[in-house]
Amino acid sequence: MTSVALAFSGGLDTTVCVPLLKEEYGYDEVIGVNVDVGQPTEEFDEAEETAEALGLDIHVVDAKAEFADLCFDAVKSNASYQGYPLGTALARPVIAEAILEVAEEEGCDAIAHGCTGKGNDQLRFEAVWRGSDLEVIAPVRELGLTREWEIDYAAEKDLPVEAGDGGVWSIDENIWSRAVEGGKLENPDYEPPEDIYEWTAEPEGETTIEVTFEEGVPVAVDGEAMDPVPLIQHLNEYAGGYGVGRTDVMEDRMLGLKVRENYEHPAATVLLTAHQALEDLVLTKNERSFKKGIEQEWSEKAYQGLVFAPVVDALNAFVDETQDVVTGTATVKVSGGDCRVVARDSEYAVYSEEMASFNTEDVAGIAQSDATGVAKYHGLQERLANDVKASVSKPELATDGSGADAADTDEN
Repeated sequence: MTSVALAFSGGLDTTVCVPLLKEEYGYDEVIGVNVDVGQPTEEFDEAEETAEALGLDIHVVDAKAEFADLCFDAVKSNASYQGYPLGTALARPVIAEAILEVAEEEGCDAIAHGCTGKGNDQLRFEAVWRGSDLEVIAPVRELGLTREWEIDYAAEKDLPVEAGDGGVWSIDENIWSRAVEGGKLENPDYEPPEDIYEWTAEPEGETTIEVTFEEGVPVAVDGEAMDPVPLIQHLNEYAGGYGVGRTDVMEDRMLGLKVRENYEHPAATVLLTAHQALEDLVLTKNERSFKKGIEQEWSEKAYQGLVFAPVVDALNAFVDETQDVVTGTATVKVSGGDCRVVARDSEYAVYSEEMASFNTEDVAGIAQSDATGVAKYHGLQERLANDVKASVSKPELATDGSGADAADTDEN
């Protein structure tokens, strides 16, 4: 008997995949796998109800802790893509890995997803799965299905798809971010209504939040130690109450399409802001400058779902080396939807208040007058270049249309 493991959410796409995998691909058994990275409880309830109606065996895997660890790797790398904190992109490899483990444990012959051929998720899932010996199947993409066709097919087969097909917007939620797209939001000129937001209130009020880090990892909020998952959940609720963490972006997908996405990410906003502030205090100028390139590459690979790539291991090695000193606190003020740092403290600070003070005459035995020589040399090469340019006279061109230089014209 042949079997296939299906990434199953209970929505329209994955629901129609269940009979299609049997009818069109000839598999005897479909095993559903739903991975918990922080989705709302009702989504799991609906998925289980749909699975029961389909007679589908479903496995629910709790991967919130693994996902939170990856989110904190993103914090250490100050990861963002085109102006927003990565969320869905980080979750997909974690989900894919969990589904693959179930497929291998159950002795499946293949593994499948319900992604279309237009989005990023197909690539993120398959980047993980194609490293296995299992056949990879994508019914929606391979059969060229449209949403209208799926709705008609579900009606014809009397499939239970109400739970997955009743919303106005397409929403993807995990503990790190909430993405909203589709419907009228596909029009870049459409102003989103307030009701698309669930994690963030209308921006108003203000408060301060102190985050404690140990070697780049958030470990406490306002002095209270927390494990990664509850820490993220707490900040989502607390900072979200002040409207912090909204992004409306025109995003460039991997396949060349430009799409509009709306995101909510209060905890990510606070933690990334605080972490960057602490790094600014403890890292040297050269470390900060070089790390920017590392962060950009890390973010690009994470967006592509390639966080398990060898190059990311190498990037992580550099990042982890810099994080040895990223220990201390950073305080941010959240106000009217804005999040900005207002204080930072660390025993590893590459900073001396005495040296920086305008009231201090000398710096570590270096007199202010010692800077005179530096000031004389500073910009010397640029001044020399400008003087050379000014001293060299360019030959005048003839104005008679002959193309000869005026200096070559015989005046006699």
